[in-house]
Amino acid sequence: MINTLKKFAGRKIIIATMHKKEQVITPLFEQRLGVTIVIPSAFNTDKFGIFAREIKKTDNQLEAAIKKAYAAMELTHTDLAIASEGSFGAHPAIPFIQSNLELILFIDKKNELEIRGHHRTSETNMDGEYVTSADKAVNFAIKYNFPDAGIILKFGEKSKFRIYKNISTLEECTYRTKKMLSRPFTKKIFIETDMRAHKNPIRMKAIEQATIDLLKNIESVCPECETPGFIITDIKKGLACSLCSLPTDLPIHELYTCSKYKYSQNKLITKHNKLADPMYYGYCNP
Repeated sequence: MINTLKKFAGRKIIIATMHKKEQVITPLFEQRLGVTIVIPSAFNTDKFGIFAREIKKTDNQLEAAIKKAYAAMELTHTDLAIASEGSFGAHPAIPFIQSNLELILFIDKKNELEIRGHHRTSETNMDGEYVTSADKAVNFAIKYNFPDAGIILKFGEKSKFRIYKNISTLEECTYRTKKMLSRPFTKKIFIETDMRAHKNPIRMKAIEQATIDLLKNIESVCPECETPGFIITDIKKGLACSLCSLPTDLPIHELYTCSKYKYSQNKLITKHNKLADPMYYGYCNP
């Protein structure tokens, strides 16, 4: 594996960001792959969509990350790039819980590789509410650990104009809120957490975890062709219950697939016994 990963050592890799994601990505990549990190100057990722909605996100996460990566490589004339994209919404497995899914993408044009890392967490501070006074705006800001975490002030939840970001003090929050509420016919304004990575330590931690997953996938080498990116693409469930022998939801094996040549291999999941404990089967443990 070490010889395989030498194809990255010493090469320049561009991180397609303008929101300081390199703070958590750079140390991990430089240590594990021996690459040299480059941050593009005058690179505008906002054109691919903004959480505060001034510019609508029209692509899905993967499409947006791919566009960012190729735009950064074109700008800097490099052939190795990292791009990430986050999304927020209902947790797919836990009702009534919000979650953050971070996708981070590694593209090597020279070796025709595209490898992804992911991290989903219910630890997120995405929130917003209408407020009718500066005191209520300040209370919201303090609740979400401002100024370490940023806030945004808007005239409406879906407003695309007169959006105030980069507020750095409670005094500034108070002043701006009072100013906005003093406008004619304005009885309330919308305050929300800033989800940009450099203004959101909780999200930055999720990006770091996605980076760790990406590096794990890069370092997983195909046993057939020694290409980085031998990753899990499917899980077969159905481990038999030890009491009734019927299949449970526990996995039997994982399917690994080469990111380049699509060679695949089943790997048994050794952390489980040959039979499942009845506690994991609804019929035997209703």
